[in-house]
Amino acid sequence: MKIKTAIFATILAVAPTLTFAACNWQHSTQEAMSCAEGMVWDAETETCVEQVTS
Repeated sequence: MKIKTAIFATILAVAPTLTFAACNWQHSTQEAMSCAEGMVWDAETETCVEQVTS
């Protein structure tokens, strides 16, 4: 019974962290899709920048 309680407590302790990580990932994806036309998402600076064509 103690093992089940320990596993359950561990799951409850880790769940908020995983949820927060998923939320941050979705936030970055949404910003990337909201750049104006002619702009692209730069993951390094986390901003929209002009698309360079060669």
